[in-house]
Amino acid sequence: MKRIDQPTHEQAVLALARARPLLRARDLAQLELPTIVLSRLVTAGKLERIARGVYALLGQAMSEHRSLAEVALRVPRGVVCLLSALRVHGIGTQAPFEVWLAIAHRAPIPRLDQPKIRTVRMSGAALTDGIERLAVDGVDVPVFSAAKTVADCFKYRNKIGLDVALEALRDAWAKQKFTMDEIWHFAMVDRVSNVMRPYLESVAT
Repeated sequence: MKRIDQPTHEQAVLALARARPLLRARDLAQLELPTIVLSRLVTAGKLERIARGVYALLGQAMSEHRSLAEVALRVPRGVVCLLSALRVHGIGTQAPFEVWLAIAHRAPIPRLDQPKIRTVRMSGAALTDGIERLAVDGVDVPVFSAAKTVADCFKYRNKIGLDVALEALRDAWAKQKFTMDEIWHFAMVDRVSNVMRPYLESVAT
């Protein structure tokens, strides 16, 4: 009987990298593949190291939200928020060069070389309510909904500017990104209902 060759470790890792555009060392460990193979493939010019513990096929086209996926892999308990979430939802004109991330009050501040991140502290329902899931390069990225994001913009208006919050509200409302009930719910969650009330009344008329 003719012997059927089994794929080498290198072939198996490359096949995995094609299936998962962002590959982690832990992905290999779960499949009982030696992680040293990653270094060999980087040396051979077949993989590139994107960040610590994160790899991708060399020359692979990057998706629009690749930086969000990289952060989600390395800070799994964070939630994409504020300017980065506005970008995801196509709201306003902000083009942040940092990834804005919500983390718990007692969570350590992530130390990433790339991509750059900007963290804000949240707790309770403000951190857990309104999370949606965005699939980016095979990575499940948590991001706040459009309504939650706009409410957050008012809550953190001292960080991003009231003008940004107002633009986000008007643009999101014009694009029908949420209902008035939805935005009011998150205004209550964020405890900015009194701040937002006059602006909500102005867009609703």
